[in-house]
This record gives sequence, structure tokens and C-alpha cells, in this order.
Amino acid sequence: MSEERPVLLVFGDDWGRHPSSCQHLVMQLLNRYRVLWVNTIGMRRPRWDYETLVRGLEKVQEWFVQSEHRHCHSAPTAYHPNLIVLNPRMWPSFGSSWERRINQTFLQAQIVPFLSRYSQPVIAITTIPVVADLVGCLPVTHWVYYCVDDFSEWPGLDGTTIRDMEHELVSKVNTLIAVSDSLQDKLRRDVKDRDIHLLTHGVDLGHWQAGLVQNGDESDWAHLERPLIVFWGLIDRRLDVEYLRSLSRDMSRGTILLVGPRVAASSELETVPRISYHPPVAFHELPAIGQAADCLIMPYADLPVTRAMQPLKLKEYMATGKPVVVSNLPSTSLWSECVDVVGSPDEFSWAVRNRLSIGLSCSQKRARERLLDESWLSKSRILEQCFLARR
Repeated sequence: MSEERPVLLVFGDDWGRHPSSCQHLVMQLLNRYRVLWVNTIGMRRPRWDYETLVRGLEKVQEWFVQSEHRHCHSAPTAYHPNLIVLNPRMWPSFGSSWERRINQTFLQAQIVPFLSRYSQPVIAITTIPVVADLVGCLPVTHWVYYCVDDFSEWPGLDGTTIRDMEHELVSKVNTLIAVSDSLQDKLRRDVKDRDIHLLTHGVDLGHWQAGLVQNGDESDWAHLERPLIVFWGLIDRRLDVEYLRSLSRDMSRGTILLVGPRVAASSELETVPRISYHPPVAFHELPAIGQAADCLIMPYADLPVTRAMQPLKLKEYMATGKPVVVSNLPSTSLWSECVDVVGSPDEFSWAVRNRLSIGLSCSQKRARERLLDESWLSKSRILEQCFLARR
């Protein structure tokens, strides 16, 4: 690796906990860049409930057991000598000015010593708005905001604080990148005279195709009644309960399997028959679930947060080679020749049951050849061009 290359300082979700787009991109860059990945406190409002308590204890354990490590066993990649993962101690909220000052002080004190190890310039990339107070306080030559979602609209998050900090961040950074047209438009409302690069999500075709046979253990769901209709991801209020209720009502047999953590999910989900829940699984186990599924679904409601997002799972679903039925959103309409895009609960139910009957069509299979141009390697090259061009 050339000594002239900058060091990448990346702020994101916990390395290895979720296979985020930023993690996929950074994995493609590890052979050529040294990376300091900073696991940060989440943006949810602190709550006195079991889930928050468990997650808080996990964070405390990370702080005191492994504040710095070079490998995470649940990470979607193996050990890499160019990667350092930092678990900084933080205050679990940004809701007030004093809480922001505490976190600014804590993070600055813990990150600067690591950056001082390097003689190369440092480029910072963040997917989260809550690091706005660090711009100008760290020895960073170039800041990049990689906007992957409208977190201010997410259920359960501190929308007001996130909105304010994102506004500050956008005005301070050197480069702006968005994963969707909707997010580009949102950022333009803050900075009308700035270039905002578009970088849509990629997919690892090898993971979803070559891994199907070797990950074919169905022991966790073999007892479920077939056919198996599967959703994986965060189970929250973005899911349209009426879509699932309509499908459940029209099915004569089978199971709707929702795989993932339940966070502030609608209580109405509990009233829908045929739904079965499975806890989150590791990234390498998802192809097996895709292989076991008879149809993959993405029944998101039409909301500001869903209109802005570009779900990673859309291209992952398509890469499995299975039928896919999704609700009509800006991110899904672009792939309407590859999947069934529907606009109502009744259409959703009919489309799923139709795919269970006839399977994936030849035309959809051919249309999915577009995925060959959507690799994470090609996406990482676009990211690299963005942060190197304006240094």
C-alpha cells in the first residue's frame, strides 16, 4: 500500500453488527487504505426498557473490554491488518448543548491519539449527522458526509436533534454524497450551490449466489408451514401492517417469516395471523434464508422515511434468484422490470400468491442481469473518486 494514500477515519454503525453500505464500501478499500472505524452511540432516544438496557450493557462491555480491536467475529469480513475499530466512550444522547459538548470532548480526546500515529493526511467519512461538532476539531484534511438515510424521520429516533445536527454538518463538510435522488433533493435544500454526488447501493453477487448451497441448513425454519414468505431487516413502524394482513387473510396455507430485531414495531403486527418471528441472523446466514424462501417481500408503507431510503435488501433479494414483491417507492420503482412493484394491500397479496404459483418469470430473470454492474467494488471506486477529487 502506498504511503502517499490518506488514512480514512470512518464514523458509522458498529462494525460487523449490521452489514451496512458503508461497511461494504470500506471492505473494498482496505487493501489500499488504512482505516480507523469509529463505532458510535446510536441516535435513538434513551428509553428505560429491556432492549435499551441490553444494548447499553453491550456498549459498556465494548468500552471496557475492547476499546480498540482489529477484528470483530461477527464482522462480514475477516481480519485485516489495515483496519482498526475504535469503541469510544460516549454519553448516550445529543439532545442538549451540554450533552453535545460532552461527546465532542470525549470523542476528540479518544480519536486524536490514534490519528497522531499517521503521517499521511486524514479523510473523514461519516454516515451519521451526530458528529457535526467534530468538524474542525480533529486533524482531518477533508470531510465527507455520505448520506444513507433520512434519520430524522426514522421511528424512535430523536428527529429534531438529528435534523439540527445534519443541517450543521452539511454546511461544514467538503464533499456530499447521497444514496438516492430523494436524499440528494433533501440535501440541496440546505446547500443549493453545492455538488451532491449520487452513489447508489451495490451488491455482492458472489455472497448471495455461490453461498446458497453451502449455507443451506434450514433447521431454524424447517418446522414452519410452507410456502415461506420472507422479510429480513429491521421490524419497525415502516412496515405496512395492512399489506401483511391482506396477504395473511388470502393465504390458505403458509408462513410469513419476519427476520430481524423488533424496534418500536406496531402492536398491530401481533394481530396478523401466519406471521412468525425469527431473531436477527449473521450476514453469512442470510443466503440460506433466501434459498429457503418461496418469495421475498418488502412491504414498506409510503412514508417520508421510506420514500427517502434505498434499502440494501432490494438488490440482495434480487441476487438470490427468488421472486420478489415490494411496495411502490422511489427506490423500488427503478427496478420494476426485475421485481413486482405494487401499490395497495390487495395488489400485494395477489402478486405474492401469483409468484408462489408461477415462480420467477424469464423476463425478470433477464432484467436482473443489471446487477452485474452493481458490485460493491465498482461503487467503492466511485466513492474513492469523490473523496480524492476535491482534496
